[in-house]
Parts: sequence; structure tokens; C-alpha cells
Amino acid sequence: MNKPSVTILFLALAFVRLAPGAEPQGVELFGEKNFDVHCSDNPDPRLATEIRRWVDRAADAVSNYYQRYPVKHVDIYLKLRLGSGVGGGHAEGWDGPRIYVSVGRNTSRAVFDDDWVLTHEMVHLAFPSVPRYNHWIEEGLATYVEPIARARVGQLTPERIWGDMLEGMPNGLPQAGDAGMDHTPTWGRTYWGGALFCLTADVEIRRRTHEQKGLEDAVRGILNKVGNIELDASLIDLLRAGDESTGVSVLVPLYEDWKDKPVTPDLAKFWQELGVQSKDGKTALDENAPLAPERRAITTGRGT
Repeated sequence: MNKPSVTILFLALAFVRLAPGAEPQGVELFGEKNFDVHCSDNPDPRLATEIRRWVDRAADAVSNYYQRYPVKHVDIYLKLRLGSGVGGGHAEGWDGPRIYVSVGRNTSRAVFDDDWVLTHEMVHLAFPSVPRYNHWIEEGLATYVEPIARARVGQLTPERIWGDMLEGMPNGLPQAGDAGMDHTPTWGRTYWGGALFCLTADVEIRRRTHEQKGLEDAVRGILNKVGNIELDASLIDLLRAGDESTGVSVLVPLYEDWKDKPVTPDLAKFWQELGVQSKDGKTALDENAPLAPERRAITTGRGT
């Protein structure tokens, strides 16, 4: 499954958090207009080539979704370790944007191409930092946007992203004893509950604008009107900016409804209306479903 696990997203960082102004020791691997990539030590030529391709692919996906790279410059620090795979990631904005990710020295191109972590962390760059009790919007937005951004540049298929959502979204539903989104900081509610909020908002924005606007218009408006991860902001102000950017009042009313009480959407009905179903272990998309135009617009970024 192409989504957060408890182990990965509650942060297997090999870099420790540093005091403002400090930097991990290592070597600069390469630099481009919007980012410099640093490694804990020198990778071999094969790995260096694959890292550059991996970083560029993540940047392409995020830049396409937001219509620009979300920060002027970010330092990306990679901790090289034994083995294969991309490990934990973390993004922060104090004293300049930074991303930290651990990478196995034997990671293949296929594993890099399937990685979601770096794109997820780059999505974080586009959203201001909010109070801790609103952390679910930061993680939920990154969880939701990452696969869509990758699909729009041809890195994932529609069946892959909707199949992962079909599998993952139930983790975001309230459990016994849960409260609203601002009061239930569990893994499921933080990542998948936040993603479910974003999906619900995205579909409603598109439904009400006849697929002419979507959640990307809201978050682009937040980025352009308010700022990025380097800024601290209140969530309600950000959501208001998002609603102003789409011209429909969706984000603020949805937040008011979900923030203080548990809300349990009928996911079975939602998937049926979107035309997303699992058949014989494979994801099938029904193009005649009532909300299929909204689903296609989310997938491609184009109205149908």
C-alpha cells in the first residue's frame, strides 16, 4: 500500500532535531534552483544518479500540483544507511525550510520510483505551520495530495491512487471514544482522517463549481495569499483563504462540523458514488457513477 504506516510516519529519522542555525554534517550532493541535496557521506555513482532522479520526480509532481515549487529554497538532508528503501521523513520551516529523509544504500530505481515519502514531505512545504491540535490538516493534506500529484505527472495510475484510498480511508473514521479532529491525535485520525477531510472537501468543491475548481485551487490560494511552511498561521484563517480562492464556502463549514465532534461519513456510499470498487483484489473505476466526473477531475486536474 502506498501510504503512511505507523512506523514510518512517526519518524524513523536518523538525523536528530537540531538547534536553529545548525546543520547536519555531510557532503553536498547537488544543487538546483529550489533545493540543495546533502548526504551524510558520499554515495556511490549509481546511488547518486538515482537520488537525483528521485528528487527531481518528487519536485516535478509537487510543482505541477501547486503550479510552482512551494518555497524559494529548501535544504534536503539524506541519511545514508545500510540496506534498501526510503525510511522516515520530516519537514520543518524554522530557520529556513528543511527536509530530512533516510535512504538505504542499495535502494533500486524501482523502489525510488514507488516511494511516496519525499513527495509527501515536499507537500508539507506548501502549507503554513498550524497549532499542534490542528496537526491533522498538515499530515492529512500531505497524505491526500501526494498520490494525486504523482498521478497527474504520470507516476501513478488512477487505479493505484483510488485503490490506496479505498484501502486507507477507513483508518480515518472515528473509533469508540474519539472526539472531533482537533481532539483526537491518533495515527489514523491524523493521517487518514485528515486525508478524508481533504477528499470530502475536494469532491464538494468540484461538485459545486461543476469541476471548474478543486482543492488544489484552495491550497494554491493559501500558498500564494498567506505563505508556506516558514509561516505560523491559524487554521481558520487558512481555510478562509482557501474558500476565497475557490469562490465557494466549503472548507470553513466542513471544519466547523468536524473539529469538535466525531463525524462518520458513509464511505461505502461515497465510494459507490465516486465509482471506486474492489473486484477480485483489483480496483475498478465506474465511469458512469454519479461522482465520476469529480473523481476524474481530481485525478487529472481537468474538468470533464
